[in-house]
Amino acid sequence: MGPYNPAELLNLVGFITGAALCAMLLGLVHRGRASADRSDRLPFLTALLGLVWNLGELGDYVLSRTGSTGPESWLSGLSFSALATLAAVVVHSVARDVRGGRYLIAVAYGCSAAATVLQLRTLASGDQQPSALAFTILTVAFGALVVPLGVLTRSQTNGKRALWMLALALFAVSANHLGHFHDDAGGWMAELVGHHAVLPLAFAILYQEYRFALADLFLKQALTLLAVVAIAMSLYAAVSAVPPGPFAVALLLACWVLTAVLYPALRRAVTSFVDSTLLGRRDFVELRAALAATLQRSDTVEGVLDRASEAITTAMNAERVWWVADGAAPAPGEHVTTDVPVPTTEPPRFALRVGALVGGRRLLSDDRAFLDQAALLAARRVDAVRLSLERFDQRLREEEIERLAAEAELRALRAQINPHFLFNALTTIGYLIESAPPRALKTLLRLTSLLRSVLKSDGEMTTLGREIELVEHYLDIERERFEERLQVQVDVPEQLRTLAVPCLIVQPLVENAVKHGIARSIRGGEVVVRARLEGSAPGQLLRLTVENTGAPLADEPEGRPARVGLNNVERRLAGHYGPRASLSLGAVAGVTRAEVRVPLSTPLIQTDTPAARAAG
Repeated sequence: MGPYNPAELLNLVGFITGAALCAMLLGLVHRGRASADRSDRLPFLTALLGLVWNLGELGDYVLSRTGSTGPESWLSGLSFSALATLAAVVVHSVARDVRGGRYLIAVAYGCSAAATVLQLRTLASGDQQPSALAFTILTVAFGALVVPLGVLTRSQTNGKRALWMLALALFAVSANHLGHFHDDAGGWMAELVGHHAVLPLAFAILYQEYRFALADLFLKQALTLLAVVAIAMSLYAAVSAVPPGPFAVALLLACWVLTAVLYPALRRAVTSFVDSTLLGRRDFVELRAALAATLQRSDTVEGVLDRASEAITTAMNAERVWWVADGAAPAPGEHVTTDVPVPTTEPPRFALRVGALVGGRRLLSDDRAFLDQAALLAARRVDAVRLSLERFDQRLREEEIERLAAEAELRALRAQINPHFLFNALTTIGYLIESAPPRALKTLLRLTSLLRSVLKSDGEMTTLGREIELVEHYLDIERERFEERLQVQVDVPEQLRTLAVPCLIVQPLVENAVKHGIARSIRGGEVVVRARLEGSAPGQLLRLTVENTGAPLADEPEGRPARVGLNNVERRLAGHYGPRASLSLGAVAGVTRAEVRVPLSTPLIQTDTPAARAAG
């Protein structure tokens, strides 16, 4: 590698890079000039003047190295005039919306026009050197304009003010530098500041006018390109110090590879810098994760759409985001930036409507990608909520059907008072009317209480105490019929009588004990009803047993009326408790035992106990 001139190389690379950036900007702005917005003129003029400056200086550089005289002077004068006008455009973009700004704009354009006239007059007189007075005017004028501009725009954000103030300061230094008519032997820093201040000027106008519209289309690519050029130049400068030979060539190739490897990281770093620092945008990856977590906490379709609208309002810096039915027309006078359809699998479908964006912001490609992803997340959650609601409704319907079936079974069981029992009870009462009227009246009252308790509709649950009262009424009547053949023992602790049990869960067992045990035995027998707690919390069970010492247990064919009551009790237990409850029937040592086990239930408040009736 041979020796090189740093200033010459920097200028060559700088003018080529600047021309490429300005050409790219000119193309982007030209494509977006369909609107009549005045803000489109300044970026277009910025790109055009920057391109003229860089191409003019590049042409002057090439022509001066080929030995041509004359044309490069006029080319240089034209490029200097473009640079002077570009500084006035920066002042125009900054001061046009502030009070008293038009005077500063007039001064800026006046100074640029005066410098341009002086440049052309000098060249027309045959002087090959640019006008020193023109550069002095630019240096003094634009250096002085920074102060009143800073006062008038003190309400601007610090980022905007810092950028355009730096750009104008660099331009003033550049004009002073160019006015000394140096050669390329100066240092690289002097050349960088002196010849390439057009880039900060262009970026200042972009940040002022196209902060959101062109940031992801131009600024990211431009800064990435500048970073790559800077790294390439630095590596070339380091390699140029190595003596020529195979090692120098290998080192240069390694630098090329290193530049290519660093490009993705540079791209990510520039993107993060532009989004967070210049545009003030939030990290869309974090926003998507937060939105997904937020939507999971919404259990209604309206809640999902409301939360999605709130998240988009924050992410897009929008004045308002709301949801509408897909295809709904905007209200008169309603500003709509865009509609984002929510792609649910089934109708009705919705759209997220984004209103006006704050601070003149426009939707960028990343913004539109986030909107689509947010709408997709909302659509998935809406589908999940709808499916959940459908399942919930279906379960409610099933539970309603089960409840109606249980009530029907309960009504059937209540209506299933054995006709033979009623016939026998009435026959017994008729006999007692003749032989023992007081007993007849007492038995009739018990039958009335029994029928009232059986037919009364208190829902599916009652207390164990009321169930035992019903059993006692029934056994009192049967005892009048069987007399000494029926012995009764009820062993139910008082503290258990408030526990909740299904209605008519014990009475059918007692009825079966009397009908199939006592009635079939000539000697009769004893019916014992017990209640006990079994096990320990939280899996404690209530155990209810009905025993009789009458006739031994006989097998009954399936479907015979004798098992109708037991089957009914068994189904109702399964409906209330599932596999946690059980009903068993068996005989041990001549004693027939029916046993029910149910999970311990919350005590119910008794409202129809003898004590309560006495109190009333």
